[in-house]
Amino acid sequence: MSDVHTADAGLYIPLTDGDLALVPLTEAHREPLRAVCAEDDAIWDIYPVTYQGAAFDAQFDGLLQGGGGLRGRAGRRVYAMTQAGAVVGMTAWIEQGQAGWSIEIGNTFVAPRLRGSGLNGRVKRMMLDHAFACGLERVGFKVDVRNTRSQAAVAKLGATREGVLRHERKTWTGHVRDTVSFSVLRNEWLNR
Repeated sequence: MSDVHTADAGLYIPLTDGDLALVPLTEAHREPLRAVCAEDDAIWDIYPVTYQGAAFDAQFDGLLQGGGGLRGRAGRRVYAMTQAGAVVGMTAWIEQGQAGWSIEIGNTFVAPRLRGSGLNGRVKRMMLDHAFACGLERVGFKVDVRNTRSQAAVAKLGATREGVLRHERKTWTGHVRDTVSFSVLRNEWLNR
């Protein structure tokens, strides 16, 4: 690849798979996403930040602004996840490693009623297909060590567990988080 930045140029575009769509996050998604995030108050305890209650607007504003001054929000290109036109969650491309070479998929939240339905796997496969079609070589995932459901979902995609980043961050609850790092390489995905 002659210009590694070319791979990122077409990365953040709408993606579709049947009734499932990932669309760049806009102000129009604020209230539908707020409602979806409110469906599971308990889940936010294992997320680095919370999207519950009064915290939602500041977090959403930060996502819209690609940083907005909120630590850890810079470098995110967030999608509203929709099914049959209704917002059912969110996910994002997160800068990781060399631009045009490596990207992370994260900031994912799926409505509790759709967990275990295969929707999250469809989202991740669509994003992986697109990332590698854009010429990227590596896609990473970072998961809280306590989030065994997400670890299992990432492993089911064929991602390699690279290890644990000890005390990688302090979450909004004050918990010092250990983070499991996973990745999928282009040749692994294309030869699966």
